[in-house]
Amino acid sequence: MEKIFFTVYGSSAVEEFTAEELRRLLHQTRQNNANYGITGMLLYKDGNILQVLEGAEPQVKALYSKICQDPRHFDHTVLLEGYTEERQFPDWSMGFRDLNSPEVQQTPGYSEFLNTPLTGAEFADHPTRCQRLLLTFKKNMR
Repeated sequence: MEKIFFTVYGSSAVEEFTAEELRRLLHQTRQNNANYGITGMLLYKDGNILQVLEGAEPQVKALYSKICQDPRHFDHTVLLEGYTEERQFPDWSMGFRDLNSPEVQQTPGYSEFLNTPLTGAEFADHPTRCQRLLLTFKKNMR
């Protein structure tokens, strides 16, 4: 069985996304990711993004390169990258959670860890924390 390549990165929006802009972005992202066999999850808070992309290495790297050229955000930082035996988000062309939304505090098992700022500086010393944060939301999404 072929291993799955993944990249987890953080970035910052030039301007905070509105709820409508996030919905449009997700609609487009989900369609594109499905076409390229990419799955993952995106967390958004206060203009900061934490995202995991997983799939075949050439497609994930090409998508990340395209994301880095998107003028809507900057300060891209790869936090984790590597291979795994299976996808962590196999059923999601792109799972999403807006950490600014009130229902986040209602998430089962909510803790302040779920409110971690989504900047590279927050994860630089312990990059696996970003993976833990993403997986916590995966576990508690409905």
